[in-house]
Amino acid sequence: MSDWIEYAAVVFNVAYVILAARRNIWCWPAGIIGSALSIYLFIEVKIYAEAVLFAYYVVMGIYGWVVWSRETDPDNIEVTVKSMRYHLWIALGGYVGTGMVFWILNTYTDAEMPLLDSFTTVFAFIATWLVARRVLENWIYWIAVDSLAVYLYLARGLEAYALLSLMYTGMAVYGYVEWRRNYLGRPQNEHGNY
Repeated sequence: MSDWIEYAAVVFNVAYVILAARRNIWCWPAGIIGSALSIYLFIEVKIYAEAVLFAYYVVMGIYGWVVWSRETDPDNIEVTVKSMRYHLWIALGGYVGTGMVFWILNTYTDAEMPLLDSFTTVFAFIATWLVARRVLENWIYWIAVDSLAVYLYLARGLEAYALLSLMYTGMAVYGYVEWRRNYLGRPQNEHGNY
């Protein structure tokens, strides 16, 4: 049964990334379904931070769906860009969060690969929040997270998820290019660099 769950989750998660890269609101229901299927799978293979991450994806899927549905044209979501200072604070918070999650996993669970699991989980939390907020740089975070997740999944015997993460890395590059094109295509005075 876990093979069926793994492959179904992969299909829905691929649909999520493709639709998100196209700024299509239907990415959120696809992501919710794929994430819900993934929770069970990750508990089964003892990568608990990933299970928590995918529970967060379900919640963020609902949040993202609500935020994007408030747009006047929900199938053409406007992109924003944040300052380097903003991202330095995000990265610092991510490293602190990684340390905290690592300590919890390493101290209280039988988790496999707790440091890498913690890093990919914390930065995926951040990247997902940035997608929901329509921040262009979310794709850069995803490129790093997805690249590292390939190794994590291979080490835990999840070949389909490793392949999915490899595909995600490529799709994150595509998403960045598409969102940047949307951002640069707007009139100059509309660019919001916060």
